[in-house]
Amino acid sequence: MLRRIERLLEPTGEPPDLAPPALGEPYALPRFYWHFIRQVPKPLAALFVTGLLVAVTDSLIPVCIGRVVSLVTSQTPATIWRDAGTELLLMAALFLAVRPVVHVAQMLVANQIMTPGLTNLVRWQNHWHVVRQGWTFFQNDFAGRIASRVMQTGPALRESVVLSIVGIWYIVVYGTSAIGLLSAADWRLALPIVLWFALYLTVLTRFLPHMRERSRRMSEVRSILTGKIVDSYTNILTVKLFARSRDEDEFVREGVDEHTDAWRSQQRLGTLWGLSLQLMNALLIVGTGGLAIGLWHGGHIAVGTVATAIPMAWQINNISGWLAQQIATIFDDIGQVQDGMRSIAQPRQMADPPGAVELPPVAGAIRFDHVHFDYGRAPRRGGVLRGLDLAVAPGERVGLVGRSGAGKSTLVHLLLGFYRPEQGRILIDGRDIAQLTQESLRAQIGMVTQDTSLLHRSIRDNIRYGRPEASEAEIVDAARRAHAFEFIEGLEDWHGRQGFDAHVGERGVKLSGGQRQRVALARVILKDAPILVLDEATSALDSEVEAAIQEQLTTLMEGRTVIAIAHRLSTLCRMDRLVVLDRGRIVEEGTHERLLAAHGHYAALWRRQSGGFRDDVAIEQHTAALASLRA
Repeated sequence: MLRRIERLLEPTGEPPDLAPPALGEPYALPRFYWHFIRQVPKPLAALFVTGLLVAVTDSLIPVCIGRVVSLVTSQTPATIWRDAGTELLLMAALFLAVRPVVHVAQMLVANQIMTPGLTNLVRWQNHWHVVRQGWTFFQNDFAGRIASRVMQTGPALRESVVLSIVGIWYIVVYGTSAIGLLSAADWRLALPIVLWFALYLTVLTRFLPHMRERSRRMSEVRSILTGKIVDSYTNILTVKLFARSRDEDEFVREGVDEHTDAWRSQQRLGTLWGLSLQLMNALLIVGTGGLAIGLWHGGHIAVGTVATAIPMAWQINNISGWLAQQIATIFDDIGQVQDGMRSIAQPRQMADPPGAVELPPVAGAIRFDHVHFDYGRAPRRGGVLRGLDLAVAPGERVGLVGRSGAGKSTLVHLLLGFYRPEQGRILIDGRDIAQLTQESLRAQIGMVTQDTSLLHRSIRDNIRYGRPEASEAEIVDAARRAHAFEFIEGLEDWHGRQGFDAHVGERGVKLSGGQRQRVALARVILKDAPILVLDEATSALDSEVEAAIQEQLTTLMEGRTVIAIAHRLSTLCRMDRLVVLDRGRIVEEGTHERLLAAHGHYAALWRRQSGGFRDDVAIEQHTAALASLRA
């Protein structure tokens, strides 16, 4: 039965198309809450109903106590069961059956449905939204802090919703029932409770803004501290290499001290709030008890009413103490939700434009049409790319050459849709990529990067990432072609998993740079995309392995449009055309031989790298030798 109840709210369904309200919009916080809780109307209604029933049954406890006292003082042992037996049995049923049932019902809704269901629904949809942000979104923040915010927002939102509903019902039901029941006996008995509620709301109104601000500050500094710790752990190799453990201690200590100060400030406010509440509760109990005894002594009320009034005041005292703790928890949760919104409630960066279409299979013609780009900065000497025009024919192999900062990687990032040109267009087979869905665009492009990052999963999963439906034989074949099969067969991870089942560690840290690059190459081989981008694809390989892989790359490049970047110019000699970039413009184009013969930018770069060929005769001799090899 419990499993059937739990399945009433499945958290990982298809998220709504509408993104969470963006931070900074009017009423962003309540709209952020509503974005999620409106998706669970039935569990939310059940929580309202069960919360009401629990509050009502609990408020009947003082009434029952007062009634029992009245019966005991007005009946004899011989007549009490005859005259009030049914009433006593009903009260017993309330305690033995009704109250446990409604409490269990509330626990089922809160614990079995809302706690796992709503918590992970918020987490799942937050992740779904965040993972679709543009690449720059993740470049501008700590990955650990983003993950922490995604994780913390779920339980904080759920807990604040559940506690608020339960707390509201207790306040409303206990307040109205206490005032109504005691007023029915004597209107003066309700005065202490009315005054207490007025004072309670006044004090709460004074404290609430400070609670909210300090909770927000607390969540903010906690997030900063998490980010600092994650930054240290992520760069632990650098910390060790430079022997900077003490510097990292100081870096994190600042975050811990800031967090401690914020926490102490929040706790001071909580202590003052608790002190105020204790004073109000003491006045309530003494005032209600003294007034009830005085009215009884004057013959205005019966002893049963005294027995109802004092426990009711005591129960309000207990409930108010519980509510004080819950209010502090609620505002701490709200602070965590507000902090989470800094990463989650952000407009989608680089979202597909309205009406974007899928890119069908392409021949691979690429054209950069008068492209200007400078990462959104104010123009400085024209930008990173300045009116660049470049056409690549289907199946053509083009090498990009230039000094660091010339715009080579920027050109590739624009082609992949990570950024949009500030002016100009990029076309694939005549289609403007700005009007295409990003996933369909990148599905047509295979890329091996210099900074190869692998998923913390098995070798098989990493290679299969190129084509999820690939068979085992195709995965093995891709590994062989990337010269990765030999080292994969000898792998064993810390859990004893071997070969293709071995896990590679975070970002692939368990593998060497060359091994990671070969796995990444196998992944691209398996993807089999019509456009291939190689950004220093063999930079981490030793000469022997590089020579073997270059043969495979030559085979892989056949029939594909290729754009290759390499600082080692010798790896680009076989390209059909070399394009030399300098300060965002194309300054030279041609084959390796023609560019050497031109004695321009490329020839200067070649001289600097080769360490030889310092005169024109040597360059001409090398050009002739290379031409004969190509022939």
